[in-house]
Amino acid sequence: MAHLDPVLDQIIDQLTEDADRIPESRQAILNSLTQQIRKLSKGKKPVRLNFICTHNSRRSQMSQIWAHTAAAAYQIPHIETGSGGTEATAFHPNAVRAMRTLGFRIAEAQDQPDPANPRYHVSVGTGIPELTCHSKRFEDAFPSGTPFVAVMTCSDADQNCPVVPGAQARIPLTYEDPKASDGSGNEQKEYLRTAVEIGREILQVFRNI
Repeated sequence: MAHLDPVLDQIIDQLTEDADRIPESRQAILNSLTQQIRKLSKGKKPVRLNFICTHNSRRSQMSQIWAHTAAAAYQIPHIETGSGGTEATAFHPNAVRAMRTLGFRIAEAQDQPDPANPRYHVSVGTGIPELTCHSKRFEDAFPSGTPFVAVMTCSDADQNCPVVPGAQARIPLTYEDPKASDGSGNEQKEYLRTAVEIGREILQVFRNI
């Protein structure tokens, strides 16, 4: 039987209690993603969520991990999560650190085909498949030809990708980039704020499915 890590269970409870912090202006966007997942779930086929930003280094990686966790927490079947960018860079260490701070168990893989773009194994509990996360282009998030819902997590990618090949639906769920805080001495706080904001909203999406 699948069980979330107790630390993540506690974090999820806290973020669920804080759901009233989600601005009303965001509710319609979150509801549209919820409705899209409901609609696709009726077909009993995998529902693939592809979280997309420019570099696939921060917000899209966090969103994928949270969606994977939320699907397990609320026992939503047939959910597959991926993330990608308009270009590949690396899962940024500050983003990795923020997710670890929240309780996600993230370890560098032993096999590293590209040390400049390290692969990480992400565990969220027992009996729940691990994620392998690394930066990639959005078209490489899932096998070629498989449909997915494009969830645009940054405004730059949303504006510069008028068409996302392979997307059966597109949801603009954008977040401010914590990259602006890099080197400021305040980056830990800002990345954690972003990770919490994404988690709160993704949990709301899955809680309402």
